[in-house]
Amino acid sequence: MTQEAQVQVLKAGIVGAGVFGGYHAKKYVELPGVELVAVFDIDLSRAEALAGPLGAKAYDDMDAFLAAVDVVTVATPAVHHAKAALAALKAGKPVYSEKPLAVSPEDADALIAAAAKAGVPLACGHQERVVFQAMGLLDIPEQPIRLEAVRRGTPSDRNLDVSVVLDLMIHDIDLALALCAADPVAVEGEGEADRGYGLDWVKVEATFANGFTAVFDSSRVAEARERTMKVVFPSGEVEIDFLARTFRNTTQFPLIEDFTETPAGKDPLGQSVAGFLKAVRGEAPRPVVTGEEAARALDLALAVEHSTD
Repeated sequence: MTQEAQVQVLKAGIVGAGVFGGYHAKKYVELPGVELVAVFDIDLSRAEALAGPLGAKAYDDMDAFLAAVDVVTVATPAVHHAKAALAALKAGKPVYSEKPLAVSPEDADALIAAAAKAGVPLACGHQERVVFQAMGLLDIPEQPIRLEAVRRGTPSDRNLDVSVVLDLMIHDIDLALALCAADPVAVEGEGEADRGYGLDWVKVEATFANGFTAVFDSSRVAEARERTMKVVFPSGEVEIDFLARTFRNTTQFPLIEDFTETPAGKDPLGQSVAGFLKAVRGEAPRPVVTGEEAARALDLALAVEHSTD
């Protein structure tokens, strides 16, 4: 028997047949050792439109959907992440949830507890972490002094169920927490809801227990897209342009110049999902971003929201 034949082919299901559900469904089709078998949506016609061309079955019954799969990706609107993920975890299914993990600390804690009880991985899709890993930035053996992140998008009708903090800024919040070993102790900011759907732009500074400061500037009503970050270390700076996928490094520590040519650099989402599957199979001790880490990012994101009141 070949090594490939010995590997269990995991049956994957997607909850949510929208844009992000489509992205995740295609990753399960492309990755080895996994088969997309099911798509759930409360609108069965939407589930069929995604599932059919990919050879999967559409469901609008959650119990039947969960019975058909081994692993679940949750790609619903953010306000429904926790309900879908909790149902899957209670059924004993490993879960990869799109970000944010939940929209309340209580729901995030419930998901972490359910995953622990079931003994299955709980992962969250903060896939910019994969980019940092591909660059080698998480391997710099210095604690950063300061971080300045700008993440702006143009107006869209998508993701208006949550604020710009939980939609865009939370990516940079997760990256700051991945770089800094200390906990945030104070947050001061300003923001505004220009369209009445929750905060549309926010600028905030978070101070951490070790003196590290992080400035987050996010908007979803900007005139042009901008996604940049500057990380200041004792030995120099790293400036990143996420849109151009380039960086400038003046620290004494080498980074991976051709990171965009690595598998992780070329396909962060695919590598994030692959990391989840490795954790499910026991081939890796953890997914790229754990439920606990995602809950920590949520806590700081909610503190940011409160700081603008």
